[in-house]
Amino acid sequence: MNSQEPIGPGPGLGEGLPGGTRRASAPRVTYQLTEETPVYVISVAAELSGLHPQTLRQYDRLGLVCPDRTAGRGRRYSARDIQQLREVQRLSQDEGINLAGIKRIIELENQVAALQSRITELAATLDATASSLQQREAAVHASYRRDLVPYQSVQQSSALVVWRPKR
Repeated sequence: MNSQEPIGPGPGLGEGLPGGTRRASAPRVTYQLTEETPVYVISVAAELSGLHPQTLRQYDRLGLVCPDRTAGRGRRYSARDIQQLREVQRLSQDEGINLAGIKRIIELENQVAALQSRITELAATLDATASSLQQREAAVHASYRRDLVPYQSVQQSSALVVWRPKR
């Protein structure tokens, strides 16, 4: 499925009807499907993840994978949820980690992701601040008066020399 596949009236709707009349076509609605879009019912999610639907319900109760809910309280899983279900299964079956350990691993991974996001945000702020300081410093240097130049002679006495460029 394309991530920007239009959903709405298909071809043929709004085309000419018998007798040469035309039906008004409904506006096309376009939905942006992302990895986070909850689209799979529990039976499809179970099949895609290779788990039993009852296992998915148990994982939801334990807080391992928390799908979105419809108005009728039905579960809707996203592609990200399916990936997480597969990872929970892999950690449980291949690594022998119990569900409490898997929950802690998921919490720590989420915390690391949040911290990495914060680091990226702070680095961007730091870069912007450094750029602003460089611009302010350049403006201060540009404002210096250049007509008075301190001069030291060989005898270590100081004098002030006024330099006037030829025009």
